[in-house]
Amino acid sequence: MPTPNPTQTSGTTISSWFGTAAPLPSFEPLRENLTADVVVVGGGIAGLTQAYLLGLEGKKVVLLEDGELASGETGRTTAHLSFALDDRYTTLEELFGKDGARRAADSHRSAVDRIEQIVNKEKIDCDFSRLPGYLFLPQSGTPKELDQELEAAHRAGLTDVHRLPDAGAQGFQTGECLVFPNQGQFHILKYLRGVAEAVQRQGGRIFTRTHVTEVHGGAEARVVTTGGREVRAQAIVIATNTPFNDRVVMHTKQHPYRTYVIGARVPKGSVTKALYWDTADPYHYIRLQEVENEDYDLLIVGGEDHKTGQEPDPEEHLRSLEFWTKANFPTAGQIDYRWSGQVMEPVDGLAYAGHNPLDDDNVYIITGDSGHGMTHGTLGPMIITDLILGRENPWATLYDPARVTVKFESVKEYVKENINVAAEYTDLLTGGDVNTAEEVAPGTGAVIGRGPLKVAVYKDPQGQVHECSAVCPHLHCIVHWNGLEKSWDCPCHGSRFDAYGKLMAGPANSDLAPVE
Repeated sequence: MPTPNPTQTSGTTISSWFGTAAPLPSFEPLRENLTADVVVVGGGIAGLTQAYLLGLEGKKVVLLEDGELASGETGRTTAHLSFALDDRYTTLEELFGKDGARRAADSHRSAVDRIEQIVNKEKIDCDFSRLPGYLFLPQSGTPKELDQELEAAHRAGLTDVHRLPDAGAQGFQTGECLVFPNQGQFHILKYLRGVAEAVQRQGGRIFTRTHVTEVHGGAEARVVTTGGREVRAQAIVIATNTPFNDRVVMHTKQHPYRTYVIGARVPKGSVTKALYWDTADPYHYIRLQEVENEDYDLLIVGGEDHKTGQEPDPEEHLRSLEFWTKANFPTAGQIDYRWSGQVMEPVDGLAYAGHNPLDDDNVYIITGDSGHGMTHGTLGPMIITDLILGRENPWATLYDPARVTVKFESVKEYVKENINVAAEYTDLLTGGDVNTAEEVAPGTGAVIGRGPLKVAVYKDPQGQVHECSAVCPHLHCIVHWNGLEKSWDCPCHGSRFDAYGKLMAGPANSDLAPVE
């Protein structure tokens, strides 16, 4: 079986970040039992930021990552640093009231500030910059959307947001738009390199290629790894995009979506450096990534989201994104990067950070980042640091994983998403995608019904057939083939496995089973 490239553990496509920065440092796997004040599971922005912030407080921290640093969804971001939130302040105000919308704005704005503070304090060269963000209308949009969002943003305390007939940007006509000043962007891998180095200077210990199989809270809190090694700690933080230690509860409150990104060359200076988003559903999000020692920059454009495991042709979404980009940005040229990522969408629009529901008080989770993984991956650790230290935090109740938002919009979304999940279980009763392995083309996969079994069949480029169970070990949904990332994706809760059935992402916490 081929060994996965450590930079690609969540898919075979490569993001522009890995193509434009040196690899992050690798660390040894855990080979001994340890004790710590806090053990953090997950080596993306949330896990590393959590380790860093606790280290500043003098806590002894151990961080465990089952791949390499940033090898999950953090390495597939577009690295927007924004407090112009995806669900819009009009919706957040309906769900959480004026005070809740104000706290949402304040928390994400504070997260951008904290990132800037870390960059300056640790002297991290990561292309960090402040810049405006523009919310514009798609062709089907109406000016009323901007009117309502402007008023809601002002009520949320963002009084410097204002409206323009056009952004006046070079190389792109937004039309009517709202301006959100003082947003940010950076190069995520360069930033995380600096954060990881700072964690080490604090005395924190990082272990990669270390898979956690068990999480136990309470007085004897500990995590257990595949090799049987343990880390005992006073507190445990699960920062793995979606929690693998929570089998059901959190997975009814958030749902997985694939999102697509391209990196197109544009001549330097041909597009104004800013963040851009539209109000379409799914929406488009755009930024520039500056490229050193070249006469071009990369225009990073994302969008075309859909439920994970529920799209037979992911390539079509990339083609649609390329078409939209060429139609809206005349200087966009060669496409250098094409990739996808996975976001967890909470049913009420805001992510989760705090005590894991139905678990001991010293087990914490960070999840539900939606389209704001960089800011929530920072403010989540800010909240949990305060909780661990027994301090008051102004946002803790807003992002509490145990919260229940009993508003029509939230209940409607909860019911819709869980009906969608229930419908996917009918795959257990169908015959599969094809009847025999002979029908599977080299380099692709398909599910085959074999009596009562559902078999995930992958035929490698040399024509050799590899089989495993098609039943996700999380809650027994049938996985679907993802031809873009060469993965088996669960359409119920978003677990993902490579072509050979090896676990890439939870909430499942084990590989697809062998065929018996």
